[in-house]
Amino acid sequence: MSKTDDAGGSPGWRRRLRRWSLELLLVAVLIAGVQWWQSYGVVSGMAPALQGTLIDGRPVSLADLRGEPVLVHFWATWCPICRLEEDSIDALAADYPVVTVATTSGTAAELRSYLQQHDLDFPVIPDEEGTLGRAWGVQGVPASFIIDPDGRIAYATVGYSTGPGLRLRLWLARL
Repeated sequence: MSKTDDAGGSPGWRRRLRRWSLELLLVAVLIAGVQWWQSYGVVSGMAPALQGTLIDGRPVSLADLRGEPVLVHFWATWCPICRLEEDSIDALAADYPVVTVATTSGTAAELRSYLQQHDLDFPVIPDEEGTLGRAWGVQGVPASFIIDPDGRIAYATVGYSTGPGLRLRLWLARL
C-alpha cells in the first residue's frame, strides 16, 4: 500500500477536495454577483402602486390585497426563463394571491391566447409599453416581488425562482 492510498485520505484527494470547494465557492460568489447586478435598481420598502385591468377585464389593485402576502411577478411571453417558471407561478396562483404583469408581450387578446396555448390560468395585467415594470425598477424578467401583509416588499428576485422557493418566501412574509 502506498502512502497516497491509505485509509486516512491521500494528499491528492485532499487537494482535489480543496480545489472543488474553492470552485464551488467561486460559482456561488459569481451567482450572487449576477443576482445582485440583475436586482440593482428594483424598488424596496413600500410596494409602489400597482393597479390595472386583467386580461379578463376585471380591475385589480395591489392595495385591495393588503392583509396577506402577495406575489407580484413580472414576466414576458418572449422570455425563455419565464417559460421555465410559468407552471410554478400558475400553481402558486391557486394557493396565494398572485398578480402577474406581462411586460412588452402584446395586447390582452394576445396574452389570452398565449395563456390558453400553455394551459395557464394566473391573473395577468398587460404592460405593453413596460410602464409598470419601469415603475418597479424592473430591468429584466422574470422579476418576482413578495409583498408582506402591510404592503412592504419582503423579497425581490430577478431571474429564475423555484416554486418551493417562492412558496417559502410567501410563508415567511406572513411572520
